[in-house]
Amino acid sequence: MTAAHPHVIDRNSPPVVSMTGINKWYGSYHALRDIDLDVASGERIVLCGPSGSGKSTLIRTINQLETHASGTLRVNGQELTPGMKKLDVVRQDVGMVFQHFNLFPHLTILENCTVAPISVRKVPKREAEERAMHYLERVKIAEQARKYPFQLSGGQQQRAAISRSLCMVPKIMLFDEPTSALDPEMVREVLETMIGLADEGMTMMVVTHEMGFAREVADRVIFMDAGEIKEVAAPDAFFANPKEPRARAFLNQIMH
Repeated sequence: MTAAHPHVIDRNSPPVVSMTGINKWYGSYHALRDIDLDVASGERIVLCGPSGSGKSTLIRTINQLETHASGTLRVNGQELTPGMKKLDVVRQDVGMVFQHFNLFPHLTILENCTVAPISVRKVPKREAEERAMHYLERVKIAEQARKYPFQLSGGQQQRAAISRSLCMVPKIMLFDEPTSALDPEMVREVLETMIGLADEGMTMMVVTHEMGFAREVADRVIFMDAGEIKEVAAPDAFFANPKEPRARAFLNQIMH
């Protein structure tokens, strides 16, 4: 992998995401336990940990795909509460890329990228299409714009999904295991796209098992287990000498 460019983290402005004492239950299952986390503008965070540790629940809480039971959550300075009226406005600033691409199968790639800017942000169609082509070019699939999702490879579909999120010009991008549904040879092209975004200063939170990506791109690696943040460290420190026994066991398992 190519080395990431130096980038600027804005620690003077309010954090893009601020979580204080966040708890989440599914019935009696305690999925998130007293999560405290601030994400600065321009910061790149990788969340890792065993399955069921709460990583996906944490990032899905940020755009309220999952609602928290207690604690305070602020996104771009706006407190999010279950059932709040302005939720859609806040969500517009939060791009989300899932494990499965969630593209509309009956729309072309270009239409997938323009539907939300036109209907939600009221961007004129021509401008939305120009913006979509810009981002499709950026993720290197501009030539696929008139095709339908089923005509693209998995890697191309995931890059289309990333482009679709970028078309809303979000302030933060959330990635929930974006490469885990891909064939190995397609993982690289999606990671390259994400590295490009990181190099341009996008604030990112990424749930992934791709430790090479974490080592190269992350400003902080967050290790979760049993719904708790167990360790937060710079990548060099985390990979060289994790403090938590569970983190050491996780790395031993995943790196070999």
